[in-house]
Amino acid sequence: MEALLSAVWPVIHGGLGNLAAYLAAHVLLCLLPAFFIAGAMAALIPTDIVTRFLGRNSSKTVSYPAAAAAGSLLAVCSCTIVPLFAGIYKKGAGLGPAITFLFFAPAANILALVYTGSIIGVDLAAARLILSLVFGIGIGLIMALVFRADDAAHEQEADSLFAHHAGVGMARGAVALLFVWVVLLLTGTLKLELLTGSYVQIDLPLLAASSWQDTLNQLVPFDAAKGEEGVSIQGVALIALLAAIGWAAWRGLENIQDGANRWTGVSLALIAMTLMLAALAVQATPAGLRIGLTGKFFGVTAALAALYWIVRTRLSPEAVGDWLWESWRFAKQIFPLLVIGVFVVGMIRVLIRPEWIEMLAGANTVLGNLAGVTFGVFMYFPTLVEVPIARMFLDLGMHRGPLLAYLMSDPELSLQSILIISAIIGRKKAWTYVGLVALFSASAGMTYGAWVDGTSLWTLALGLAGFVVVLAMLLYVAGRSTPSVKGV
Repeated sequence: MEALLSAVWPVIHGGLGNLAAYLAAHVLLCLLPAFFIAGAMAALIPTDIVTRFLGRNSSKTVSYPAAAAAGSLLAVCSCTIVPLFAGIYKKGAGLGPAITFLFFAPAANILALVYTGSIIGVDLAAARLILSLVFGIGIGLIMALVFRADDAAHEQEADSLFAHHAGVGMARGAVALLFVWVVLLLTGTLKLELLTGSYVQIDLPLLAASSWQDTLNQLVPFDAAKGEEGVSIQGVALIALLAAIGWAAWRGLENIQDGANRWTGVSLALIAMTLMLAALAVQATPAGLRIGLTGKFFGVTAALAALYWIVRTRLSPEAVGDWLWESWRFAKQIFPLLVIGVFVVGMIRVLIRPEWIEMLAGANTVLGNLAGVTFGVFMYFPTLVEVPIARMFLDLGMHRGPLLAYLMSDPELSLQSILIISAIIGRKKAWTYVGLVALFSASAGMTYGAWVDGTSLWTLALGLAGFVVVLAMLLYVAGRSTPSVKGV
């Protein structure tokens, strides 16, 4: 029994340590604002604004970019996006734009991109955005071309009102709310000297701070070379505040649509206080605890003040309730899965040997990229969980090319989503889509990996431009040969 415990405990300890570091470093200024942004998008943006440009009768130069743009607003995984895809497709969207929407939303939504940039690097986040956009539109165009006859038949059965339904404008207060939350998100995550530098320093004579930090370093090791982030005294305080936010939000936001209560105010006040604390620079020194008021702190504080003013003066109580409910629903759906996923990642990190990753995907080869795609397809993780797992793979020696291939395929496909997609559009279309995602994800990894290995950016841009031109020509030919359907 003792031998079993000694073998199991390091694995469990690795999971707990990874989870503690994750909660302390990556949840607040990155995920909390993103939850509120996603909630505002779901509650305050009229559905027609997102969907009316995806109709089959819309210009292809409008519908495909619009499909990608709509997908970028939805921080969802492959399972969550499927019902939305079904609704869009059945209401009259063309197969091509609907597929682009289905691909782009999990692969390159704003939450996934910000999280990728903060955990792995801005360069990979940019590659994920650009290649997801190009290849997402490409997959949609190919699907529309290959199945143009079925698409024309589907057009006769679709709800024609979808393509012509006139939407209502978005309220100015909702626009302002979204804008300020985006500003707060960027302020909290961008690594700029203007934001990270301390302008005022306060030294608290807390002599035990240094020994506390030493204890934390023993419990949760810090080693940047191994991807170990550790936990600081500030991190412990933030984790405690997160638990308090969860308790207060459960009592104050779970039934927010029935009206606010005193716990609603408590939860929002805790969120504001926690965001401000997360924006401080806190360091344990031999003399005590040094607190730095950073540019990030002043920016977050100003954004919170602006949000308070907007909510009080520019939004109706009903709109505020809907927004808070959608934000809370989104957090309930995603956050527990993130906790479980990050804990499992920490345990896997203890078990996986670096030479395994280096052997399979340590170089930007076809085999390496296919290995990244295969793992992404068959080892599905909920949205955002794939990012810390990708961080682990990178630390274990995976090349950044196969890493992108994994990040392109993992959010897109799972066995359950494939089954649902098959029920919506048929098995032939569904498995064609799966094959295209695998092919294009591997191609994206090869392209980005070639740039990492030194291939000229102009050469890669020329190749992507040629890809777009070929697709445009195929689309033109398909458009000329697609049979017309009357009465639509």
